[in-house]
Amino acid sequence: MADIPSDAPQHCPGTASEQAGKTSACQGCPNQNLCSSGATKAPDPAIEEIAEKMLTVKHKILVLSGKGGVGKSTFSAHLAHALASDATKEVALLDVDICGPSIPRIMGVEGEQVHQSGSGWSPVYVEDNLAVMSIGFLLSSPDDAVIWRGPKKNGMIKQFLRDVDWGELDYLIVDTPPGTSDEHLSIVQYLSSARIDGAVIITTPQEVSLQDVRKEIRFCQKVQLPIIGVVENMSGFVCPKCKNTSQIFPPTTGGAERMCEEMNLTLLGRVPLDPRIGTGLQIAVLGPVPLDPRIGTGLQIAVLGPVPLDPRIGTGLQIAVLGRVPLDPRIGTGLQIAVLVPVLLDYR
Repeated sequence: MADIPSDAPQHCPGTASEQAGKTSACQGCPNQNLCSSGATKAPDPAIEEIAEKMLTVKHKILVLSGKGGVGKSTFSAHLAHALASDATKEVALLDVDICGPSIPRIMGVEGEQVHQSGSGWSPVYVEDNLAVMSIGFLLSSPDDAVIWRGPKKNGMIKQFLRDVDWGELDYLIVDTPPGTSDEHLSIVQYLSSARIDGAVIITTPQEVSLQDVRKEIRFCQKVQLPIIGVVENMSGFVCPKCKNTSQIFPPTTGGAERMCEEMNLTLLGRVPLDPRIGTGLQIAVLGPVPLDPRIGTGLQIAVLGPVPLDPRIGTGLQIAVLGRVPLDPRIGTGLQIAVLVPVLLDYR
């Protein structure tokens, strides 16, 4: 829970609980008197400070998913680029994935540093109208691990929202980590008085992803966070030769479309697999499927040029441990994948 201090005793009821400072678990805790006095239940003054800061931001959009690896950060980056393609709009991308910041690399600004002035932290600018902030800019090396408990991560998110000098913005896109943990509770709590437009939920077509995304949707409903809609990422793969579409991750239970029908949500669109994303190339933005008008754009991510899959899939050739394993659409159906291509290990 976000209201339990990192040094709290086992079974701490939480500083915001009615039982704070009163249960047997509180005995011996140095904060017992403070909690029992009710002082810890007072509203966090940072909430009003952040609300004041956010008055200069017209639209605030969170990008969420219950599952890791579904493309939240990639989608967030391309959404920010798409919105910033209108030179009259000011756009910012905030990375609150404290332990796994990938936005600096995706946006091509890895190694940049932020500077502090009298008006706060200055974000890193990708374009004249596209700013980025991430804990990745504060690390001495991109390989440094951030090993923090919840309260410290919450403090960093608070500092990002309160102290970054964004200036006047049309859009603030917030890229979040997977799950429904401290970071999500904090960002919703701190923006509770700042009129969040809502969340865009990212999923992939297979049930193993949808299962966790449903939990994320329930989280949004419980904390009263509006859901703008759902995007199905990695949806299909177009062969550059025959132009046929293959479902690498088959929607065995109906994919995002059926989930949206069952949960009364809007399916904003589908984004296909494209191997050139991994090279750092930007995805082109086109029509025709309009996004929710609250996002403020009708741009949609287009298909670029996929590469063919390994034709040896399914031949039964064995692969040595530590080799490369190609994509196989049968994984999504629950079938075991045939292993391919012998690989010589390096014994040095």
